[in-house]
Amino acid sequence: MNENPVIVITGTRYGIGRYLTEYYIGKGFLVVGCSRGDIDYQFDNYLHFCIDVSDESSVKKMFAEIRKKYGRLDVIINNAGIASHNHALLTSLKELQNVLDTNFVGTFLCCREAVKLMKRNKYGRVINISSIHVPLATIGTSIYGATKASIEQFSRVLAQEVFQFGITINLLSLSVVRGSGMAENLPDDIEHELLQRTISKIQLDFKDVSHAIDFFISKKSKLITSQILYLGGV
Repeated sequence: MNENPVIVITGTRYGIGRYLTEYYIGKGFLVVGCSRGDIDYQFDNYLHFCIDVSDESSVKKMFAEIRKKYGRLDVIINNAGIASHNHALLTSLKELQNVLDTNFVGTFLCCREAVKLMKRNKYGRVINISSIHVPLATIGTSIYGATKASIEQFSRVLAQEVFQFGITINLLSLSVVRGSGMAENLPDDIEHELLQRTISKIQLDFKDVSHAIDFFISKKSKLITSQILYLGGV
């Protein structure tokens, strides 16, 4: 059986997920990615699934295939997510459900199935993605921020439940990431106001994200769990 570490990255069609796919392939990982739409690339040591992470049966099938093919899982990065920038009074139930399903339900399902597989080898690293919209309570992000706050609370509790199995759960709280897709969709005035409320006051780049993830997934980080790392500073 191949002993290269196996990593799952959700939302690999473009942006951060696409970058992380190439980055971890370059570091010798066997990468499993997923997205709702087809991808326009292929790499050695990369396996792709076209699924909706909020669909329970699809998520279960993906992890069953990972177990069958690799027999293990070392890391998962729950990157898949969608943004919502709208005042609460103007937000429809459909928009709320869509953001909630992708951001929170998708993260929950992938965490649940990933941890089941990680327990087999008594080792695992889970990275969930949050947002500085949570601590900053940015106007127009009540729904999006609520889904990210849910991920934070879920992660803190899950970290306690799975630490005994050698599994850590940590979060990256991101500000504006250049090239992520979400950053490009922010109105300029909103982006400027948001960045001014961070310590760095500048956009993040993909390397900032991968550097933080490398820290969390290191075998030396075995005692670092239930932590939120604010990239950009708040």
